[in-house]
Amino acid sequence: MTDPWVALEPGTDPSERVRVLRRAHETFTAAGTVPRPVRSVVADSWRRSAGAHVSPDASASVELSDGDLGAYRAEHPLARVMPLFRELMGTFARDGQHLLAVCDAHGRLLWVEGDPTTRQRADRMNFVPGARWSETTMGTNAPGTAVALDRPVQVFAAEHFIRRVQPWTCAAAPVHDPRSGRLLGAVDITGGDGLAHPHSLAFVQAVARAAESQLALLAPAPSDTASLRLTALGRDEALLVTDTGRKIRLSRRHSEILVLLARHPEGLTGDELLCALYEDESVTPVTLRAELARLRRVLGPDVLRSRPYRLAAPVDSDFGTVERRLGTGAVTAAAAAFGGPLLPGSQAPAVVRIRRRLTDGMRAALIARGDPDLLADWAHAPWGEEDLDVWRTLATVRPTPPVLARLRELDAEQAVPGGPVGPVAPVAPGPYATYLQRPRP
Repeated sequence: MTDPWVALEPGTDPSERVRVLRRAHETFTAAGTVPRPVRSVVADSWRRSAGAHVSPDASASVELSDGDLGAYRAEHPLARVMPLFRELMGTFARDGQHLLAVCDAHGRLLWVEGDPTTRQRADRMNFVPGARWSETTMGTNAPGTAVALDRPVQVFAAEHFIRRVQPWTCAAAPVHDPRSGRLLGAVDITGGDGLAHPHSLAFVQAVARAAESQLALLAPAPSDTASLRLTALGRDEALLVTDTGRKIRLSRRHSEILVLLARHPEGLTGDELLCALYEDESVTPVTLRAELARLRRVLGPDVLRSRPYRLAAPVDSDFGTVERRLGTGAVTAAAAAFGGPLLPGSQAPAVVRIRRRLTDGMRAALIARGDPDLLADWAHAPWGEEDLDVWRTLATVRPTPPVLARLRELDAEQAVPGGPVGPVAPVAPGPYATYLQRPRP
C-alpha cells in the first residue's frame, strides 16, 4: 500500500481483503507470526495486544456508569467541543448508519451517538459510554490504537484483534490540548465497510483539528506560573507549592498520590489508584478513601476532586520537566532539572515504573550524548556512583586515572564470581540498588 495508515485503498475488493485478513489473524493467534499482507501499523498493534495478554475473545468492561460517568463527562475538556463534533459528524453518522464516538486518553468511551439500529448492534459488544476500549484491554481498534500511538488510524474488519469486533470498520484521530499539547482523547467514526475509504481517515482527522482550534478559542489565557508546583525528584517526601506561595511537605503516601494525579490530570478511579499504590492486594478501598480524606484536609477542600480523583489546578512538576526536555532532545537541560530518582524510597508499583522509565531514559540519553561533564555529574551523584555503564562511557570519553581506577573497582565489585552456574547466570544488582536501600530523612 502507498499509505500504510489507510486500511483499504480505492480499487481493492473488500470481501477478498476480509478473507486475507481473517486467515492472517488466525495465523497470528495460533502461531504468533504476522503474514506479509497485514499492514505494519496493524501488525505492531497485534503484537502489543498479545503482549498485553488480550484475548481474541475478550469483552469490553464498563468502568464508568450513571452518576460517575455523568460527572466525569461534564468536567472533561472534550465536553466543550461535543457540539462541534455533533455538528460536523452527527448527520454523517446518522445518514450512513455509523456511530460517532469520543474517548478519553485512557481509551474510555465518553459518548457514543448515531444511528439507533447501529447503536443497538454496538451495545452487544459493549461499545457504550463508560466502557474501556484501550488497546491494552480490547486490542487493535481505532480509538484505542489512536490514543496508544497518538496519531490518526483506520482499522478495517479483521484487522481488529477481538473477533467479535471484526464485522466493524472504524477511523479515529487523537485530540490534544492546544496549549499544553497533552493528549485529551480521540474522536472516532465506527460503522461498516464503507468507512474503509481514505476519505474517512482524512475526515476524522480534520474534525480533530477543528476541535483543537475550537478549544484554543475557548481556553483562557495562560497564566505565567502553574497553580501548583510539585518537587519529587531525589526526595521521599515531595514538596508542593501553591500559587499563593504556601509550601506543603507531604507524607510519603500523599507524595505518591500527588505524583500519580499529576501524571494523570484527567483523573484516576479509586480502583486504579488502589492498584497503582499498593502491592498488597489485601488493602481495601476503605483504606485508600481514608488516605484521600486526610490528603484533602492537607490540601484544602477545593484542590482534590473525586469521581474520578483528580487535582482541580494544573500541576508543574520537576519530573514532568525532565520528561519534556528528554522528549525534545534537550539532554543538558534535562540533566540540570534531574534532582535524583523519583520518590526513591517508594515501593508503590506505579511510582516504581515511572521512576524506572525516567531514570533509565535519563541514563540512556547521557550515554548516547557522551558529554564528559554530564556523565561525570551523574557518576558522582549518589544515584550514579555505582552505575557501571555510565562509568564505562565516562572512561571512554575522559580516561583520567581516577575515572579508570573507579571503573576497575566497579568491575571487580559487580563481576559475577565464577561465572554462570547452571542454566541461569546470577544477575548483578542494578545501579541504584544500594542508593535505594540507604536510609533517608
